[in-house]
Amino acid sequence: MVFYFQPDSPTLLDENSPFSDLLADFLDGDDAFRNSRFKLIPTVVEGTFIVKQAVGSVPTLLGNKLSCPYHRGPNYFEVDIDISSNSVANTVVGMVKGVTKVLVVDLAFLLESQSEEELPEAILGTVRLQNVSLDNPLRVPALQT
Repeated sequence: MVFYFQPDSPTLLDENSPFSDLLADFLDGDDAFRNSRFKLIPTVVEGTFIVKQAVGSVPTLLGNKLSCPYHRGPNYFEVDIDISSNSVANTVVGMVKGVTKVLVVDLAFLLESQSEEELPEAILGTVRLQNVSLDNPLRVPALQT
């Protein structure tokens, strides 16, 4: 799946706010810094009790759990989240794969604040996955560098 988010303001990085400063640090930082900040909050809105328990709604630093290669270009920043890089994530995906057509899952992506100066946290983007069929997924071609 591909999710695309664009800032509301083209001058976001020039705003001198806690979020814009943290975002600039994230974009300019190394992978270790990025992994320590890139956070996902999942919420199963509609699904069985078992799926809700397996997926949970606990905020997770994705880079500490999954392989997340980062790519930066002149006017974009890309995070590739490799779910197959973690056995627990693979198990959860395998468990929900057969019932995704009846699931509704909200995903919020944000940067974790780790000091008072970085608060409040702000959401980078959200997406709702509603009744998604995974029967015939298309592979996204590898990035050519």
